[in-house]
Amino acid sequence: MSTTYASLIKTIRTKKGIPQAEIAKKLGISRTSYIAVEQGKKELTVSEFESLLNVLGVSREEFEGGEIPNYEKYKQMILAFLRLNKSVPKTKLAKLLYFADFSWFYNRLESMSGMPYRKIQYGPVADTYFRLIDEMFDAGEISIEQTENGAMLVSETRSGAKAELSEISKEESKLIKDINEKWKGKRTADIVTFTHKQMPYMFAEDNDIVSYDVFTQENPDEIY
Repeated sequence: MSTTYASLIKTIRTKKGIPQAEIAKKLGISRTSYIAVEQGKKELTVSEFESLLNVLGVSREEFEGGEIPNYEKYKQMILAFLRLNKSVPKTKLAKLLYFADFSWFYNRLESMSGMPYRKIQYGPVADTYFRLIDEMFDAGEISIEQTENGAMLVSETRSGAKAELSEISKEESKLIKDINEKWKGKRTADIVTFTHKQMPYMFAEDNDIVSYDVFTQENPDEIY
């Protein structure tokens, strides 16, 4: 394993606050052996590497892209949108986050959270969206209620309301508010259809990562 990849593994683990011993245990190796991995002195098998990515909660595309998504900031973006609404359908919330990341990229050439988005049936969705939603639900930061028509409504809890949105700047907060205002009265089906007609979605193959760069050819006025 190259020293660059080894360093990236250590950076991701440190950022997520996962102890070396915990990862070593889940990989079925000693802590000493895992330390050697982070030092670039030990190679992992293909299955061990896939297990490591799973434990770290990152996709192969995220890892090989070299950009480490800001998971804490992405969670705060979720809470920021929820604080502007009584509740938001789970699918629509994923699209609002997509708008925030890609619109920020349009002006700054970097996304708000650093999350990669994948082309799936219901439009572009961040790889870790559903996992992070589950984590926030388990932590009591959000509640999820299923309606009679099967829609999953996401709401912020009292516990979630106590969380500080320290990762989000004033400019980012304004963009989130503008996007929310633009799409507040729109149905989930309408917003999904809109994302399907955008170039990042149309130019990507099914289940592939959609391109931020292509988004610069869109009209941001249609987003916020």
